Amino acid sequence: MRGKHVLMDTLVGHGVEYIFGNPGTTESPLMDGLAGHPRLRYIVALHEGVALGAAAYYAHASGRTAFVNLHVAPGLGNALGMLYDAAKAGAPLVVTAGQQDTRMRLREPLLGHDLVAMAAPLTKWSVQAERADELALLLRRAFKVASDPPAGPVFVALPIDVLEQETAQAATPPGGLYRASLPDPAGVEEAAALLGASRSPAIVLGDIAGSAGAQAELLALAEALGAAVWYGGMHLGITFPTSHPNCRLRLGFDAAAIRRALDGADVVLLVGGRCFEEVWFAPGSPFAAGAALIQIADAPERLAHNFPVQVGLLAHPAPALSALRAAVERRAGAPDRAEAARRNSALRALKEQEAESQRARAARRWDREPLSMPRVMAELAAGLPPEAIVVDEAVTAGPDLARSIPFTRPGDYWGARGGGIGQALPGGLGVKLAQPHRPVIVVSGDGSAMYSIQALWTAAHHDLAVVFVILNNGEYRILKHNMDTYRQRFDVGSDGPYLHMDLERPPLGFTDIARGMGVPAVRVTRGSDFRGALEAAFQANRPYLLDVAVEGHP
Repeated sequence: MRGKHVLMDTLVGHGVEYIFGNPGTTESPLMDGLAGHPRLRYIVALHEGVALGAAAYYAHASGRTAFVNLHVAPGLGNALGMLYDAAKAGAPLVVTAGQQDTRMRLREPLLGHDLVAMAAPLTKWSVQAERADELALLLRRAFKVASDPPAGPVFVALPIDVLEQETAQAATPPGGLYRASLPDPAGVEEAAALLGASRSPAIVLGDIAGSAGAQAELLALAEALGAAVWYGGMHLGITFPTSHPNCRLRLGFDAAAIRRALDGADVVLLVGGRCFEEVWFAPGSPFAAGAALIQIADAPERLAHNFPVQVGLLAHPAPALSALRAAVERRAGAPDRAEAARRNSALRALKEQEAESQRARAARRWDREPLSMPRVMAELAAGLPPEAIVVDEAVTAGPDLARSIPFTRPGDYWGARGGGIGQALPGGLGVKLAQPHRPVIVVSGDGSAMYSIQALWTAAHHDLAVVFVILNNGEYRILKHNMDTYRQRFDVGSDGPYLHMDLERPPLGFTDIARGMGVPAVRVTRGSDFRGALEAAFQANRPYLLDVAVEGHP
């Protein structure tokens, strides 16, 4: 057989359904071989970043390792921004790029470069296949490494001549890998003792593997402790229901803001890794002086990585939380249970107060034109169909979205991790491919949308029924907010204009852009029209875009 046959057989053997890519000449062996593999569907993107972003969200929403096919050095370069976000989010990806014929390596061929070096900083493993005999082992290892905790992208360069070489080394199946490791019992008991003695426990959630299996245990543990539960400022998915009385939503983006939110917490349980992503420097720790830290992580490099912990449990989160909950409940006496009930009651009252505050905030700004952020999110909450999945890159409207739309189960919500913008539009494609029978809606800012607007063509080309809601305020609103923060933090003494942060000369015509890519689109400028437009978009059962005029920076 030839190397390309090993590649295709490996994909089939690993259960790959979709190849996300943008093809070029060096990918000819793969493209030519697709006709003989009808189980493999190629998802065509007009930009490599869209292909990689869609693959990352598909991996998260499906729970499977996704396969990406890019084109030589410029193509890989175009995808590096999305590769960064995928690495930050722990997306299990096997990313490949066609490489020029190795016999021309020293002659510096057109589009040639060191692809391995380009990808290495953003991947768990970066390698080039040098001979067809290597492909079977190399590709099997790539899938394994991508899904090993902590999951993340792997890169493989595939020279065109290597794919056409003869080999007797056939593709090998992945086998069953069971990675749900159990926690050390002594560590569980020590952690349970700390939590049981706590007067004000808190739980902070990173993006954790196996969140579906961990949710029931996390709920039971939070209620048994009477603990407040926080997400990091930017979180990928849902592990704890956002409508639950103990859920305090999101932490801030600097140590001082985090410390204020966790004020009084004497024991903090960190579940997962990368619980905080700071934007601004603030002196001091995110935790109160004397607070004891406990962490559960599924990989050694995530355990106690940024903060010293009193107890670190290396284990899959579901069995670790189960063991910890059982130990806490076993130790708890009647006074402990009464104290936990009191904390739960106080958290419930605070949740109800915040919900009422959000309703009042929406009411005060209900009739504004352009539409206010609170009204848009209230209308969205009321108009989403059952089982809808929200892919969120609302940016400055994110807090209103989080306070208005309850998310209950893992998979109901996908956010943008890493901070690079433009993730939501391709993300919606990947989520829809992973969950084809559920309605999918993307909520994106206008500036973010323009980083990956080509995703609309892919949605139309593959008939992916995603509703795209563009919050159009004609500006980079987040940059204006951050400019205000910068001026205050650094005592700049400036109150000048926000240069180069407006998107109005000329205005972005999203309805024209969408229609030009085969996607029906409607402009919404009045609040009274929003709900009907949203209903029509879902009923169309095809890609559909709403360009919603919303308020700008105050």
